[in-house]
Amino acid sequence: MLQLSQGHLNLLETCPRKFQHTYLEQLGILTTPEQQERLLVGSRFHQLMQQRELDLPIAPLLQADPQLQSWYTAFIQSADRILSLEAEANSIVTRQSEYPLSLEFTVPWMQPSGASASQTYLLVVVYDLLISGEKQARILDWKTYARPHQGQGLQRNWQTRLYPFVLAETSHYLPEQISMTYWFFQSQNLPTQTDPLQSDRSHPPEPQSLNFPYSTAQHQQTCQDLLQLLSQLTQWLEDYQRGIPLPQVPPNQGDCQHCTFAPRCHRREESDLVDDRASIIPMLSNIQEVAL
Repeated sequence: MLQLSQGHLNLLETCPRKFQHTYLEQLGILTTPEQQERLLVGSRFHQLMQQRELDLPIAPLLQADPQLQSWYTAFIQSADRILSLEAEANSIVTRQSEYPLSLEFTVPWMQPSGASASQTYLLVVVYDLLISGEKQARILDWKTYARPHQGQGLQRNWQTRLYPFVLAETSHYLPEQISMTYWFFQSQNLPTQTDPLQSDRSHPPEPQSLNFPYSTAQHQQTCQDLLQLLSQLTQWLEDYQRGIPLPQVPPNQGDCQHCTFAPRCHRREESDLVDDRASIIPMLSNIQEVAL
């Protein structure tokens, strides 16, 4: 049974061949030092928020990173707004950090012989924070980049579609009782790494949010989207076992020029990637020696 996260679904919908390279063939993707740093900072912030919910020490994390301290100060100043849940009489509200859920999702398909069959996938999600009352549930997701000016991209993202879907399928909540909110802690007017000597961390910019209510209509549409996409995947996997690679996107619709798998897909010459790799993997002679 294949495990599929929102990242896998996004990749599968964007470029099935890239899904093949990264998920089926386990080929790594080169990232720039800047991308690695952003991923590391985001990981540290999620760790910080999880330790806070578990009442574990967070002072060492804050003292080691002024950026985390600024974001955490912004969170504390807006905590009542971020963690609020509409009052429910005699209702116990619970909060669960880095909370995993999974759902077995079965799709029917037709075998090459013409016989009907089915394939089951395990859909997995991890909620940064799940706030639950008797009649409502809020999914919160922490983002360490600036809030986008338009939310359409996030609305179409599989994270926004899959997270409420799995919760509705595995709990007593109706779709209308579920919502998902993204909280963005990076100001659009500040660099990623703030200078503690030049910024006032006591009054950092307030975190921004994008809220997506859920509904029965959205739930039904997400189910249909999953059935369609995973039915395609089932057929592609059957073909893959017979030596047929997953489909490529049309050259004018993809991002082949910036994809490290472009030579594998015959969309770009290997020699064209030399300069790109040089910017991703610096020359050893350019790395400063660290005195031990």
